Amino acid sequence: MGKTIAEKILSRKSGQDAYTNDLVVATLDFRMGQDGTSPLAIRAFEEMGGQQVSNPEQAALVIDHSAPSPIEGVSALHHLMRAFAKEQQMICYDIGEGVCHQLMPEKGHVGPGDLVIGADSHTCTYGALNAFATGVGSTDLAAGLISGQMWFKVPESIKFVCNGLLPAGVYSKDLILFLIGQVTADGATYMAAEYTGEAIDALSVDARFTIANMAIEMGAKAGLMEADDKVWAWVREHRALSGDRSFEAVSPDRDAVYARVLEYDAGKLEPQVAKPHRVDNVSPIGEVAGTPIQQAVLGTCTNGRIEDLRIAAGILRGRRVHPEVRLIVAPASRRILLEAMDEGIIQDLVKAGAALVTPGCGPCVGTHNGIPADGENVISTANRNFKGRMANNKAFIYLASPATVAASALTGAITDPREYVK
Repeated sequence: MGKTIAEKILSRKSGQDAYTNDLVVATLDFRMGQDGTSPLAIRAFEEMGGQQVSNPEQAALVIDHSAPSPIEGVSALHHLMRAFAKEQQMICYDIGEGVCHQLMPEKGHVGPGDLVIGADSHTCTYGALNAFATGVGSTDLAAGLISGQMWFKVPESIKFVCNGLLPAGVYSKDLILFLIGQVTADGATYMAAEYTGEAIDALSVDARFTIANMAIEMGAKAGLMEADDKVWAWVREHRALSGDRSFEAVSPDRDAVYARVLEYDAGKLEPQVAKPHRVDNVSPIGEVAGTPIQQAVLGTCTNGRIEDLRIAAGILRGRRVHPEVRLIVAPASRRILLEAMDEGIIQDLVKAGAALVTPGCGPCVGTHNGIPADGENVISTANRNFKGRMANNKAFIYLASPATVAASALTGAITDPREYVK
């Protein structure tokens, strides 16, 4: 019987002939924690009697959620992380380096066929590179740091076949919002989501990250794609720290067994918006167009990459953000910020009226940057719009593509970006 991508990677990393629902103990290729979860992991590490992180060059701590620190208590947690990483000779990415889910692939820590855990639910982002990457709790991260291994129940897989090509003005964010709306927020719980088809093949790697990133928003444990020439080119460009480590891509067998196979025509898709307060509360943009907004957010681990900034700048260049709208831009990494500066993208955004914040999680997590006021509407490229997500449970968050966010920032209301896309 054939195997899915998830079954193949977990079989290889465990040394077992594993199939859906089997329990395996597998060797990890990389482990990651961020500043919202690492302090708890460090305490758990100590409570477990941990003395040394196994293969410390294959583990990183990232300070990105509250960066720079907004309060004294957070500063103490950051100090704890820096001290632990130094003591254990681990990698530590400090303030300004960027979002953990951009840095792991960008720094060459993840590649095709890898098995990765991260103490953050959006670790599934790396599935765009053909890696089985999944979020875990702080205690599991501590165990993984000590042993270099983790137990897994091999998940069922759900296959999304996306036929056709996305029309002009419609992007990967629209596609993944549509899919989440179709299967609901718990429609793929503890499954591995495999994305394939002509629409996926046509996407850049940046755009594929957006889709893999939001697999968790349909309940999936991982979001997986095959490694094509685009992926290998991206990996070669970003393998500065992976050295000579070889990667081995995985493809599903033709007779692999899936829990469900769902087919969609991406060529008929229009811009999508997720309405408050659920990510699966999705509608075509026409149903919400005209809704006033007071804040717009461009960035996050979902859409803070160079392609996303280019798309927004293409709409905002030579124009001004609506006087009653605050546009906040958070590049996903220092590298992306520098690249955007070299291209003049940052200048275009700032001239249009954007406020630039430190590369990192920015307003998405609600710890310090851009907390909205009571009753305000926010349109964001983030991945979650739960009540209180941005630290105010009386605010309303709409999720959309960078193009929709940029167009809406111009008009002061949710706007179809196709009016601005040539």
